[in-house]
Amino acid sequence: MARDLGPGTVRRIAALFPAERRAEVADLLVSRCGEDPFSSDRMAEIERIRFAVLRISGGSIDRLRAAIALARIDWRDALVGAGFGDDTRAHLRWLAEDESIGEA
Repeated sequence: MARDLGPGTVRRIAALFPAERRAEVADLLVSRCGEDPFSSDRMAEIERIRFAVLRISGGSIDRLRAAIALARIDWRDALVGAGFGDDTRAHLRWLAEDESIGEA
C-alpha cells in the first residue's frame, strides 16, 4: 500500500519544483518510492529515501525518475548518491543547512 507523504517531503518538493509540477512529483513518490522494494513499515526510513531521490533530482523531473529507478534497484545507492549514506540523520539537515538545495 502506498504511504502518504510526510510534511518534510512536501516541504522539499515545494523547495525544488515549481507549483505546476508538484502534484506529479508527489504522485511519483507515492506510487514508485514507498512500495516494494521498500518493505519497511517505518515512515522515517521511507522518507529518508524520498529525501535522497529528491536531492539527487535537483528539481528535474527526469532526474527524479532516474533517481527513483536507482533507489528501486538498491536504495542504498540513492542514499550514497545524495550524500546521506554515512549519517542516518543527514537527510533531516539537508533543507535546513544546505543553501544550494537544488545542487546535490
